Amino acid sequence: MKHLLLAMTWLMVALYAVALTVHPGDDFSLLVDVVLGCGSQLMAVALAWWNLRRAGTRRAEIVLLATGLTIFALSNVLYNVLYAQGIEHDFPGPSDYGFASFYPIAVLAVGLAARRELNRRAGPDVWMDSALGVLGSGAVLAVILDSVFVSASGNPLGASVALFYPICDLFLASFVVGVMTIQGRHLRPYWCLLLAGLAAFIVIDVLSAVSLLTNSYVPGGFTDALWSVGIALMATWTSARPRVAADAEHQPALFLPGLATVAGLGVLVAAAVAAENGRVSRIALTLAVLTQLAAGVRTLYAFRQLRRLADLRRQATTDDLTGLPNRRAFYTDAEVRLRRSTSSTTSPTSALFLFDLDRFKEVNDSLGHHVGDQLLIEIGQRLAGTTRPGDLLARLGGDEFAMLIDDVDETTAVELAEQLRAEIARPCTLEGIALRTDASVGLVLAPEHGDTLGLLLRRADIAMYQAKQARRGHQLYSGENDDSGRNRLRVLQELHTALDQGQLTLHYQPKLDLDTGEVHSVEALVRWMHPQRGLLYPDSFLTLAEDAGMMARLNQVVLTEALDQAVLWHRSEHPLTIAVNLSASSLVDAELPEEIAGLLADRGLPAGMLEIEVTEEFLMADRDRTRHILARLRDLGIRIAVDDFGTGYSSLAYLRELPVDDLKLDRSFVFPMAEDPRAAALVFSTIELAHSLGLTMIAEGVEDEISLAALTDNGCDKAQGYFISRPLGAPALDAWMAARARAAQPITP
Repeated sequence: MKHLLLAMTWLMVALYAVALTVHPGDDFSLLVDVVLGCGSQLMAVALAWWNLRRAGTRRAEIVLLATGLTIFALSNVLYNVLYAQGIEHDFPGPSDYGFASFYPIAVLAVGLAARRELNRRAGPDVWMDSALGVLGSGAVLAVILDSVFVSASGNPLGASVALFYPICDLFLASFVVGVMTIQGRHLRPYWCLLLAGLAAFIVIDVLSAVSLLTNSYVPGGFTDALWSVGIALMATWTSARPRVAADAEHQPALFLPGLATVAGLGVLVAAAVAAENGRVSRIALTLAVLTQLAAGVRTLYAFRQLRRLADLRRQATTDDLTGLPNRRAFYTDAEVRLRRSTSSTTSPTSALFLFDLDRFKEVNDSLGHHVGDQLLIEIGQRLAGTTRPGDLLARLGGDEFAMLIDDVDETTAVELAEQLRAEIARPCTLEGIALRTDASVGLVLAPEHGDTLGLLLRRADIAMYQAKQARRGHQLYSGENDDSGRNRLRVLQELHTALDQGQLTLHYQPKLDLDTGEVHSVEALVRWMHPQRGLLYPDSFLTLAEDAGMMARLNQVVLTEALDQAVLWHRSEHPLTIAVNLSASSLVDAELPEEIAGLLADRGLPAGMLEIEVTEEFLMADRDRTRHILARLRDLGIRIAVDDFGTGYSSLAYLRELPVDDLKLDRSFVFPMAEDPRAAALVFSTIELAHSLGLTMIAEGVEDEISLAALTDNGCDKAQGYFISRPLGAPALDAWMAARARAAQPITP
């Protein structure tokens, strides 16, 4: 049916053109003017409406264009009816309102089609450029046609009126040309049908305007067929199948708006010259002014886009928190500098520093991420304050910073690493809390340790972890570090496997009650039963686990196994309290008391069977938070002990404020007691002070009988050490306890 309508439409257009050629004149002809003229246009309208049946995504645009063509064709019917009855009217007449309404409707139709063809990717700049092109070309055409019309008629007012339809045609045609230009190589040929239809309108409207102004217009001339040709071409445009471009090109070159702006300026200059002769085309002048206004808006929008692009570029290369360059910017700038350095004949040395804050996770966990963010900002400002012009400083992410410095030797680089660590370590006050943080620094030199950024960063990372593990602050990379770096990664992977497969086990060291000589409590100490390396002690893997953020999981495994064993001992004749060491990263978890309470409840175990040992470092990190968490654990009935007492910076005054039950004096004080009277005096005075605070004193590291006797004589409550017993597995400890019990029983005859 579509093909039949298409054929009939063009057949009637052809017959209409032939009839106008064979029978020209100003006599009204029902056959020529109504049947063929109006009929060919109405047939084209019917074709446009019929194409709605398979319009798909083109439905909205076809409805609009079909509506506009319908109004245009019916207006032409009205014109012919009034003309047949001899009714004359000035512009605008009744039919002119219908003709004029076609243009805004067609603009909407073309806009929807462009939006679909461009796959909704055209931005405001596309439409601004199109509008600017329309206004500029319209202004130029208005000057040209106005000059032609005035020369032909000598009537300036009539010339301005006659410009209306040609200008409307040009506006719509320019819009279509703009859309076609934007589509580029994705342009479909059927758009040429729409442009050809508008071109036919332009030709007939210009010719009609000239003939009307010169009083030479003769209705029924051959050129009248161009209206039918134009409508038929536009109706044929609606026959194309719908399509959505997957990757429509956007080519908003500045040539089009620039040319339109120049054209508008030219029109204004021409109008100024013409004003001296008393003749200015108001339409041309209006269009030229609108062109300049549109150009100004387009320029402002372009500057806004440039500013936005600059902001996006800055955001893409800047760390939002610290304002320093981010990883992307560091990689880009550092690679350029390294290439320039390696290509130089003098080969200057560059130093790359990699900073990683120590125990930063504990700051986030204990004080909150907002305090951690403030600390990162403070560290970034301090490092930035030490840089020279030309130095490159960036935050790579998390608590990692990097700095690249040119033209520096090894000695200077090492000294600078120490200075930077000292700058980072300066105390700062955040949220009313005094904080001091340290950093581990990995240092590499280029080109000595590598000539590519990737290699240098990898080796700086190895050196940094070497410094962190050895706790010496900074480390200059050496070839030996590669082995330790690979070993660290291997151990880390094996530790993940150990946690998954249950390779971690607990050994228990008894605590001897010095008053009764009995054992009622033990300390759980973790060991790793490595499938190849055998039994590994905590110093082989705890630091690595803490650096890798695995301590929370490891502590959970230790706590679970310890409570499972406590259940077995609780059911025996000699129940034992188990003390478990938990890291600060686990103890700052606000949900820890509830989790431990759940573990105890699941096993039906009294809370008094568990003791939590904490370090002085944890106690001093945040006393308010510490007091709150420890108090909740104490409320459950769990005892709290301070481990390694004397190695930190706390005081007994602080301990008086905290919910603590036991003090475990570090082995570094107990071990030299037998040979050092001053060490013995320090231990004895500490025991007395602890008792004055109502605390139980436990001595660690008892290695000989002399020390044990001295501790007993001076009132120490409990002791543990190799002289009493080494840490033992649960079965071995049960055997040890049984042997002590047998030895304590009297021998009966």
